[in-house]
Amino acid sequence: MNTVQSRLYYAGIAWSICFLGRPLLDRASLDYLADAGNNCSRRLQICPVLDANLSHIRITGQLGASANRRVFLGFAPANLLYNLSFADVLDEDTGRGYQRRFNPKHSLDFRKYIQQENSSTIPLTFNLRPRTDGAWRIQEAVDGHAVLEIDDAAGKVLTQVDCQHRLGYLNDVKVEMPFMCFVGLTEREEMEVFNVINSKAKGLSTSLLDFHDATLATDLASERPELFIALHLNNNTQSPWYRQLDLGGASTSGLMRRASLRTMQKAVKKFLGLTRVLRAQSPEAAAQMVLDFWSAVAVVLREAWDSPRHYLINKGVGVYALMAIAADLYSENQGHICDKRYFVTKLSEFVTDLDWSSQGPLKGFGGEGGVKSVVTLIREKRNKPHLKVVSNG
Repeated sequence: MNTVQSRLYYAGIAWSICFLGRPLLDRASLDYLADAGNNCSRRLQICPVLDANLSHIRITGQLGASANRRVFLGFAPANLLYNLSFADVLDEDTGRGYQRRFNPKHSLDFRKYIQQENSSTIPLTFNLRPRTDGAWRIQEAVDGHAVLEIDDAAGKVLTQVDCQHRLGYLNDVKVEMPFMCFVGLTEREEMEVFNVINSKAKGLSTSLLDFHDATLATDLASERPELFIALHLNNNTQSPWYRQLDLGGASTSGLMRRASLRTMQKAVKKFLGLTRVLRAQSPEAAAQMVLDFWSAVAVVLREAWDSPRHYLINKGVGVYALMAIAADLYSENQGHICDKRYFVTKLSEFVTDLDWSSQGPLKGFGGEGGVKSVVTLIREKRNKPHLKVVSNG
């Protein structure tokens, strides 16, 4: 028995729908096509095709280049692009992906805007990653014209490089959108493009960009030792910061986040500058020293460490200030072992004299000036003579 298939053309897009197989589009999508305007260039045409076993989506467009990258340019309804694409959000637990966490408000704002009269947007940016299963192919014609053909059974084949929040809530919006799709970028190349596009983007997590830099670096310890050390704190199972730095992605341990990766790497960079420790030790050795310091902080300030929401040692001002004190302790002990035992001994002499609670005297300290004030306060506490009570008996 021959399978009869009809191919539905609309706005440069052809859907091949197998009537004896599963439908490609839902009823809402088909209604949208059927109810489209009267422009003769967009009228529906039904073309019977015999012996067709597969359903495909065919989008006509043009092949060209964005600088030195090959791209496909086209137009399609927003709901179709939503159904064909996905955002590869960074999973902080596995290290896979690279996109920022989804921001519902940002996306809903765009949904509201794009449905207004005279609204518009720059082209959405996607990528077609290399596949070996024939999920997609581009048929080139003359003069740069081409057809992007996607196997309906392949699922979401377009990765959202720069359109996650624009598409996030357009699953039922039928507005036509322009798009540009890179052709055949690997996941790493895709990340590089994302970094370039978004390095100055308002609202993009700087920690996420730091994580991208770390992923793309060939020798992170040499190129960005402060970032290498900060990630060592986050990735080492012996670290009190283990999986508790916010990288800007999604994580199942979200409620346990204490500080951002950017905050920690900037604090470490300050520590490295004050101590010049890398002149005498390797980045790996310096990373272990910083880990030992924070392990000591978690021991000496146990109550504060276990209640990060109520104390400041894990907030920006606390992280910066304590790393400055770590620099003091290292500088006083250069040439000798600076391990967890050393830091515990030294910190216990003065650091508990300060009220680290979020409602205490440090409340309201922020910015570089606030950090300097807190560091000065800690140093004054440390240098203040301690009276010892000696009993005779």
